Amino acid sequence: MSYAVKEIFLTLQGEGAHAGRAAVFCRFSGCNLWSGREEDRASAICQFCDTDFVGSNGTLGGRYASADELADTIAAQWRGDDRNRYVVLTGGEPLLQVDAALIAALHGHGFAIAVETNGTIEAPEGLDWICVSPKAGSRLVLRRGHELKLVYPQVGAEPECFADLAFERFSLQPMDGPDIAENTARAVSYCLNHPRWRLSLQTHKTIGIR
Repeated sequence: MSYAVKEIFLTLQGEGAHAGRAAVFCRFSGCNLWSGREEDRASAICQFCDTDFVGSNGTLGGRYASADELADTIAAQWRGDDRNRYVVLTGGEPLLQVDAALIAALHGHGFAIAVETNGTIEAPEGLDWICVSPKAGSRLVLRRGHELKLVYPQVGAEPECFADLAFERFSLQPMDGPDIAENTARAVSYCLNHPRWRLSLQTHKTIGIR
């Protein structure tokens, strides 16, 4: 299998349970909830996405012919020693492409593997951290994992819809955009009144990293 990749880069994880952790991000092209084209946003299932996952013109983007080729490129971005190697497979929707061969190749390089998914596709075995971000209007297939990170607020995807699912951590992340201040205040209030949920902020935007 070949892999269509938008970009690969080393950064610090900006949000969720692993915020602040060094990570190689591999952003796959394509998504099953939006084409990524602005002219299609109004008719998309997910209309608030703020990520460019179209094409393969980003840093180290392209079509990788094999799992080993892609894993080698990811490994080459890591700095320092071999301890604490961490890769985040994201998108778009990474589970359209992530498979057993890639998981094995990345583990072969000593990486712990995280995936950030909308939860509409079953995950292959072997992932070390599964973070599901549900989107209103989609069918949630992945109903267990390590972290459920809900962008808030979403009509039809309220936190109480997911609180009984089998996740280790529940994160509430204010929706970015013109209403970010109000959304943050609402998320803070919700977490105070429902302590199972923890506030997740997009710190990478605050400090100006990718």
